[in-house]
Amino acid sequence: MKHFISLLLLISCLHATLPAQVALVKNGKPAGRIILTSNDSIDAKAARLLQDFVERITGAKLPIRTNIPIKTNDIVIGNAGFNKNVQKDKLTEDGFRIVHNNHILQVVTGGGKGSIYAVVSLLERYCGVSYWGENEYSLTPASTLQIPAVNFSEIPSFRYRQSQHYAMATDSIYGSWMRLKTPREIFAGNLWVHTFDFFLPSEVYGEAHPEYYSYFNGSRHPGKASQWCLSNPEVLEIVTQRLDSVFKANPGKHMVSVSQNDGNYTFCQCDLCKAVDDYEGAHSGSLIHFMNKLAERFPDKEISTLAYLYSMKPPRHVKPAKNVNIMLCSIDCDREVSLKENLSGREFAAALEGWSAITENIFVWDYGINFDNYLTPFPNFHILGENMRLFRKNNVSMHFSQIAGSRGGDFAELRTWLVSKLMWNVNQNEDSLIQTFLRGYYGAAAPYLYQYIKLMEGALLGSGKRLWIYDSPVSHKEGMLKPSLMRRYNNLFDRAESSVATDSVLLKRVWRTRLPLQYSELDIARTEKDMPVEDISRKLNLFEERVKLFSVPTLNERKNSPLDYCALYRTRYMPSGKKSIPVAAVRFSIPPGEKYAAMGAALTDGLYGGMTFAEGWVGWLGADAALTLDLGSEKEFTGIHTDFLHQLGAWILVPSNVTYSISSNGKDYTILQSVDHPEDRNPQVKFIDLSYAGNKPVKARYIKIDITAIKTCPHWHYGVGHPCWFFIDEIWVE
Repeated sequence: MKHFISLLLLISCLHATLPAQVALVKNGKPAGRIILTSNDSIDAKAARLLQDFVERITGAKLPIRTNIPIKTNDIVIGNAGFNKNVQKDKLTEDGFRIVHNNHILQVVTGGGKGSIYAVVSLLERYCGVSYWGENEYSLTPASTLQIPAVNFSEIPSFRYRQSQHYAMATDSIYGSWMRLKTPREIFAGNLWVHTFDFFLPSEVYGEAHPEYYSYFNGSRHPGKASQWCLSNPEVLEIVTQRLDSVFKANPGKHMVSVSQNDGNYTFCQCDLCKAVDDYEGAHSGSLIHFMNKLAERFPDKEISTLAYLYSMKPPRHVKPAKNVNIMLCSIDCDREVSLKENLSGREFAAALEGWSAITENIFVWDYGINFDNYLTPFPNFHILGENMRLFRKNNVSMHFSQIAGSRGGDFAELRTWLVSKLMWNVNQNEDSLIQTFLRGYYGAAAPYLYQYIKLMEGALLGSGKRLWIYDSPVSHKEGMLKPSLMRRYNNLFDRAESSVATDSVLLKRVWRTRLPLQYSELDIARTEKDMPVEDISRKLNLFEERVKLFSVPTLNERKNSPLDYCALYRTRYMPSGKKSIPVAAVRFSIPPGEKYAAMGAALTDGLYGGMTFAEGWVGWLGADAALTLDLGSEKEFTGIHTDFLHQLGAWILVPSNVTYSISSNGKDYTILQSVDHPEDRNPQVKFIDLSYAGNKPVKARYIKIDITAIKTCPHWHYGVGHPCWFFIDEIWVE
């Protein structure tokens, strides 16, 4: 009997020491349930997400029940009637706590989407599920699924986390899994940046009340992209009325953006506005005074405004009201090193620290993107974590990490996955995260792609060249994209492809990731006089084939199609066999801008410029132009082609007129033709050929080209009232 009692005690002790697991599925059949404590829609979505992935893993569908008695192996989601032992008082929005109690798991949250994110963490940590990209995930099938006794909580580093990825629009799971939000979810009427023209539309008020808009350069400048005269009391009243209408039309939303239009140097400089800005030592002074008045009218709402370009620096005296949200933008910063390590970054960091000293309500919009070339390598992974930790240290509670999340963009899948992880917890090690993603997403190709990332990162830093948001591959052709390095990069991709050659899914992922390297190679080749035509033609064909395969929609922010680029490449950059008459000299009567003054030879070197003005182009700012081509002696020709760049986003507008004249002695000129160009508001990057084409040959030594520029950005443009550029890259005498 004594031995029997001892055996029972032993069995009891052994049972007590066994892991206290929650068995969701046993041998392919449901063993647990998902219990909702209320009819909350977010909790219901979390339950369906858990049910969905448990079924994908095991084939068994867990039942979802509401407000029924709880039993062993249940997962309970919801704060209503929660176990009093589960503390939720310190949880912030989107935060959660998961507690095990007697073979039951309970999820409580601080609100927001906390229950969804709790389910994601359970699936990632304990069910072996990883979500990578658009409908791209990995898991290990199993007939039994158990979650160990866990007690943990997670609180996000930022209460609002936003980034970019094409899957946000195409995959219903992706955004929730990455713990990302969109402006539409929290900003009333989806009004979140550049809203001045919405609240005070120039089409309605501009003509009758120009005094509502910015004064500079001697006049008022009403227009779609204009800023406001913030000292005008009527502006405050009109905006208050329109804002009241927005909140009434969106009763569930308490935040809205009242923020300057896009563009720089367009702030009001009337006597009253200037006096405020001078006193405050920053152009944000008049802006914050205005926003505080507006916030006072709506004390239970949150008014977000931009600290962007001219308004980046904080004011000296006035402090934003508690319900004024400062959306601080790092658009002018270079990206090759972290924000504390170069001049542009330190200027931004100083502004951040200045705002942090006067408000705890800061939203940082940070840029990790090349707007002009999405399909170009952008090696900035090494700075992301450090920058985010700087933001968090300085009271930043909301963060938008704008990255190359377009289809085919540089490491688009890795980028969004990485920044989403860091925005949730800034203290994670970004290098470890990168390696985790590479192994999970690329399999055996991971080591080669990791080497590629690190090699290019080192090459960028070693080159001493800036990495900025309007870069061109050509800017780095003597640095991180020089020939010796390009050979190494391509070798690594060749090995990556070979390592996964038998797995079509992984192979295609490597192909897609290689697109920016292929695009860079093509774009650099067009700038070389001795282009290896056969080799480049083959590479162009392959690039075209791949962008079709992966449905890559655009090369840049301006929506230029990669297929159009391929067609243009063949007609614009590949040798055509046509001969231009050599030009002995180019002389300027009205010279180009200072940094372009020595580039006259680039106009007739036979190489056409690309979509980024930073290379090859010769520009004039706010001025007409006049130049003369000297052919060296009298030559016979039938046409003169002048190639202009159209790129509205960079304040580059094609001239309104080009007039061609000819002379044999350089003194007496005869007009050949005057060519007009109509206004063009299309945002796409384009190349405009304003040419003379004669019916019969003419003979001359000198060709004079007079160009009438737009000079000043028109009312509909971002730079309204300020000088605009025009650029020429090639003049060809046929």
